[in-house]
Order: sequence, then C-alpha cells, then structure tokens
Amino acid sequence: MPKKYFIKTYGCQANKSDAERMAALFEADGFVESDSWQDCHKLALVTCSVRERAEQRVRAFLLKVAKYYQDNHIKRPEIIFSGCMIHHGEPALKKMLPMIDQILPSNQMAFLKKAKRHDKKHAFVPISVGCNSFCTYCIVPYARGREKSRPFADIMEEVTALAKEGYQEITLIGQNVNSWGLEKIGVANRKKKLRSALALENLPSNQSQYLTPVGTPPFVELIQAVAQLEEIKIIRFMSSNPWDFHDQLIDEIAHNRKLDRFIHLPVQSGSNTVLQRMNRGYSREDYLNLVKKLRAAAPDLVLGTDLIVGFPGETEEEFAETVDLAKRVKWQIAFVNIYSPRPGTAAQQLYPDDIPYAVKKRRWQILDQYINKKNLKSRPKVV
Repeated sequence: MPKKYFIKTYGCQANKSDAERMAALFEADGFVESDSWQDCHKLALVTCSVRERAEQRVRAFLLKVAKYYQDNHIKRPEIIFSGCMIHHGEPALKKMLPMIDQILPSNQMAFLKKAKRHDKKHAFVPISVGCNSFCTYCIVPYARGREKSRPFADIMEEVTALAKEGYQEITLIGQNVNSWGLEKIGVANRKKKLRSALALENLPSNQSQYLTPVGTPPFVELIQAVAQLEEIKIIRFMSSNPWDFHDQLIDEIAHNRKLDRFIHLPVQSGSNTVLQRMNRGYSREDYLNLVKKLRAAAPDLVLGTDLIVGFPGETEEEFAETVDLAKRVKWQIAFVNIYSPRPGTAAQQLYPDDIPYAVKKRRWQILDQYINKKNLKSRPKVV
C-alpha cells in the first residue's frame, strides 16, 4: 500500500502555489495524495500569518488532529510546517506547536518547476519570492525573506510546458510582481529617510528601492513573452502595488487583450496619515492618479483592493477618508482585514493596538457592505 500525503493550505495565492509544488515533491518520493487528513502518513500545513486569526485557525486545526489520533489510538502522521508562520523561528514554533516534526521554508519550493495541479485550465506561476517593502504591519519580509526574481528562462520554460499541456490561463504571482527583474537594473541611492514617526532602527523606507528602468520594464517584457504563446488565452498577475506601476505597464494593459480586465491594486488605507504610519510609501493622491491613468488607458478595467481597518491610532476622520476613497475609486471587490498586531513587525513594536475590536468590526462592516455586498452580483472572478 503506497504512503499518502495530505496538504492543508491557508491564505494567499502564493501559498496555493507552494502547496502545488510541495505535492510534486511528495509524489517524486513515491507518496500519493490522500482525500483526507485522517488517512495520511505526511500531513503538511502551508500556513498564513498575515492576521492573528489565520494563526488561530492553524492552532485549532492541530488541536483537532491531536485529539483525533489520541482518541482513536492511532499513530499520527508526520507533520510538516511551511508558509508564513515559520517567521516565529523553529524553537518558538516547536514550543508553541510541539506536534511539528519538520519545517519546510516556502522559498525552498517557490521556484520548483514541477507542480501537482488539480485545475487543468488555469495555473499559478510564481515569478518572485520575498518582499523589500517593509510595511510596518506586515510579516512577509521576515517570513519569506528579501525580494528575489525568478530567472526569465525558468519562468518561460514552465509557461511553455503548461501551454503544451493545454493550459489556457496563467496567473503570474509575487508579493510585488511589478518589480520583477528590477534588481538587474540596480538599487537606487535616493531612498527617503523614514519620517520621525517611524524612527525604528534599520527599518527600510518604502517606495520602490529600484532605479526607474530605461525602456521597457522587465515585467512588461515578461508579459509580452508569455502573450506570444498562442495557447495562452488569459494572463493575470497579482499582487501589483502602486509602486513600480510604470506607464509602460499601463500601456500594455490597455493594448494586450490577453491581459485580464481585473487588476488587484492594494491600497490598505485612504488616509495619508495612516499610510505614513504603515510605511506604504505613497499618498492617496498618488493612488488616485494611478487609478485615473489606468481608467483613461483602459476604461473597461475592474479594480479590486486590500484594506485594513483599525490600524493603531486610526481616528474616525481617518477612517472616513478611506470610505471617501472607496466612493471615488469604486472598487468592485475589496479584501477588508481587521488589524491585528503581528509579533516582530514594526507596527507591533511602535504602536499600541488601541482601537477596540467593536470599532474595528463596525468599520469592517461599513466597507464590506459598501464595496462587496453592493457589488455581489457583478464581482470579478478572483483566482
């Protein structure tokens, strides 16, 4: 009887892609996929740590697993841990979750060429790992490391193989896909100093750390190369951020009909003072200007975003600015998140979590109702 594996995935598209590549690793070792975590020899968790609630779900699941095997007097499977929760570090993780047998960093899987996919039409293709932005609330740069672009040849080898297998839809994924390949150009020496409100030693300033490319940006060249494959009918990318969203990318979106008409463009807040505390590196005016250029170039675009409510110090006036931005931009979908402090981030060290949960929940409901519930029938497809 073959040995079996089961993978439980939490969180974003990057984790979904990691899980597909992890599955290919297991199958290369002779394992077969199980339909249930109650019947496996390896149980892998690809975890999310972006919000406290995501970590709580992982802990609750492991307690459920422990109880099941203990109550049934069955030897439990080997438990493998991956994803963003590994930022806690192995000693802390094993103290917190003693059931963990092995830790497998996501970056060891992200660029593997083989993946076990259940969807035979659409495929995630990672083009970068890590992040250099260091938003004050975010654990990703610590969990996944600094930004690293996958080589062009490796990406095209995978996409070409997918096209030959009959795949028609490709999603290029990374923490900031727009900046793919820019490290080849070089790092700018024009970084802004942190504002005094963010005066934490060695905390990098946001905005692009790269020099503005001369000619066509590498990410646009990659899109153009993928679009040359006749079999590929739809190209998506996420996440894109307001920084490194060059005019050439806007022009490509306008003229390349293979590019999906949905663009996910995270903003997080509509208040300049909150954006400053978040170290986002742009203003609401910058964001509105980018949206204006996108809609002028491609009027049929559908926009989505990420928002955080209840960030430390967020006043009613600052929240009202986010509501106002929602009315101006008219996003058709928003992933609205309630702020929770993440250990190790600058926000957790700098700012007290001073917004009552009831206030956070009310603000969440206002934005969710205005953006998501109102657009429920016309919401775009999000892979």
